[in-house]
Amino acid sequence: MNLSIRQLATFREVMRSGSISEAARTLGRTQPAVSSTIAGLETELELKLFVREQGRLVPTPEAEFFLEEAEAILKRLEISKRTLRGLANREHGQLRVAGIPEATADFLPNSLSKFIADKPSVKVALASRTSAEIEELIAAQQFDIGFAETPRARNSFDQIDFDLECMCAIPATDPLASKEVITPTELDGYPLALLHSEHRSHRQTLARFRDAGVRFNQRFELQTAWHGLRFVEAGLCALMCDMITAYNAQEKGRLGMGPPMIVFRPFRPRIQNSLSILTPTHRPISIVAKDFCDFLASEVESIRTSMIKRTA
Repeated sequence: MNLSIRQLATFREVMRSGSISEAARTLGRTQPAVSSTIAGLETELELKLFVREQGRLVPTPEAEFFLEEAEAILKRLEISKRTLRGLANREHGQLRVAGIPEATADFLPNSLSKFIADKPSVKVALASRTSAEIEELIAAQQFDIGFAETPRARNSFDQIDFDLECMCAIPATDPLASKEVITPTELDGYPLALLHSEHRSHRQTLARFRDAGVRFNQRFELQTAWHGLRFVEAGLCALMCDMITAYNAQEKGRLGMGPPMIVFRPFRPRIQNSLSILTPTHRPISIVAKDFCDFLASEVESIRTSMIKRTA
């Protein structure tokens, strides 16, 4: 059986109007075209759908039963069309995003909130994972988008890289706050808060101090830089902080919600903390996911530009 949507829609209109000529006017077609469509439908179904009695078109009992089926099919098709139209217009869909803890604390929730503000039917799943875990999740196509520290290139995912750097967070009351740039020499023996020893920023910081020949004094070991801000605010240490956490802390401070007693300064020699947006290579992402990737990229660039201007 090879039924067409046109046959179903024509049959429904004939049943509604009770007349081939009236159905033709409603559908904007000729009477012979409507009659031919109904005849073809009867052939496909191997059923007589209409009979003529005293010049009137009368539906058979089979036609009355088939009308329910035809209307159900056409209604489902209309729902599907609206859903697909919503997907094309970015009104529907799902975003599955995995990010490192530094990003899921504020940056990704803030970015997602802005992106879906006018998309009430878009559903979001947000997970906090390590960079290594995010790489595997994206490679396995379990998430649409990953936001992680820049990995080595792999065939299983595509990446957009951002050249970011660490900032040095200092208590606002400390004399070092007057410096435009912080170097290892200024931090000779100064209590520090850093991420765990396996993190690339930790290794880079240690190398900078060794190269400068000054004392490296790590007092706090952290899983995320956000936790270290509380120690800096208390005047207990300086913190090597990723740029996104620094930006979010400054924004909260501007709104009176964050640490008001911290300043962020560039650290030289530079400590790299590059981040990347990851997407699966072997599975096309949805339209809404592609749009969010573009939006996320613009948000990262905006932060990078803003932090450079603020600390210039």
